Amino acid sequence: MLLKVGSKGEDVKKLQIKLGVEAVGTFGPKTEAAVKEWQKNNGLKDDGIVGNATWSKMFGSEPQNPQVVKEDVVITPVSGLNIEKFKGSIPDSVIAQISETAKKFNITNNLRLAHFLAQCAHESGNFKAVSENLNYSADGLKKIFGKYFPGTLAESYAKQPEKIASRVYGGRMGNGDETTKEGYKFRGRGYIQLTGKGNYTKFTQFIGEDCVSNPDLVANKYPLASAAFFFDVNKLWGICDLGSSDDVVTKVTKRVNGGTNGLIERIREFKHFYKLLS
Repeated sequence: MLLKVGSKGEDVKKLQIKLGVEAVGTFGPKTEAAVKEWQKNNGLKDDGIVGNATWSKMFGSEPQNPQVVKEDVVITPVSGLNIEKFKGSIPDSVIAQISETAKKFNITNNLRLAHFLAQCAHESGNFKAVSENLNYSADGLKKIFGKYFPGTLAESYAKQPEKIASRVYGGRMGNGDETTKEGYKFRGRGYIQLTGKGNYTKFTQFIGEDCVSNPDLVANKYPLASAAFFFDVNKLWGICDLGSSDDVVTKVTKRVNGGTNGLIERIREFKHFYKLLS
């Protein structure tokens, strides 16, 4: 038993029904994200691949007639972009999103694409994280969100992501106050952490699918598009167009990160991607 991105068949449909994903019978990025979340919640390695251990825990037994078809990712050509050069360097699930994302969000040349993917790769741990991890200890809360947890308050919030996000993000970014829990509902998702009801609303208006009612769409279906939306709204493409120097990567990083956290790694990622595309 081995189901992963590219697999097709009735077993994939059964898996998708179990996970609450549209049962189209093709294992894509949305199914992979749902599998990872299920694995994480059930004490399994969250690699997004359904092997015997995951299938058995999910259904109680292995399928009688496993049907696995491995397909190469379909790359839709985009004028001016050498997307095919990424094959083997970044996950196929990411490559599959690039063409449509590029068309919608003004990624018109390889320089922009290299800057964009370098930031996405760093922010998401090489395209692995699509949802914000808020499982902080009391000490972690004091260090990162100190102003929201005065005195000993952090102790009563530690290791409770829903409570943490509801407090930290409550009453701002378009969210209701802490009691509404909208801070958690609209926590960071996507490769560059779209955060807050206000931003989810704006993204919904652009993308044409209701990510306010179903915010997990940002993580499961639009992790790359939501990141490109951030670049577009914050006018980052103009900075990207300034060139390929370390100084330009630094300027892009400051706009994305608010500082220069991880700058060395971001520069390294950019150079790697830009070399691939050249």
